[in-house]
Amino acid sequence: SSTGELEADIIKDSKGDVRSIPAVSASNPYTLVASDAGKAVSTNGFTITIPNNVFSTGDAVTLVNNSSSDTTLTRAIGALYLGSDGTNSASLTLKARTTATIYFTAGTVGYISGGGLS
Repeated sequence: SSTGELEADIIKDSKGDVRSIPAVSASNPYTLVASDAGKAVSTNGFTITIPNNVFSTGDAVTLVNNSSSDTTLTRAIGALYLGSDGTNSASLTLKARTTATIYFTAGTVGYISGGGLS
């Protein structure tokens, strides 16, 4: 009988080691692209735009503000709901040295939560 166990040293998929979150460095300004799904997009205070109809249901992107200044997140997606209170704003601020993750329920709808969002 099978115990359902599998032992392996390395587990990879098309994005690399599944225990690692690949990093992307954002330029100024930066618009997220489909290949950012499953990755951490790092910015040094540059504006990041969340585009409409680029991501699929179940995609997630983590944003890292690797700067001592705030970053503006511009919403081009149909709806981007803030996890703390459900508001849908045209833009948000990601405070210095904080992170946020966007989970997409559709190409036009995302939910964002993390420290330092306003």
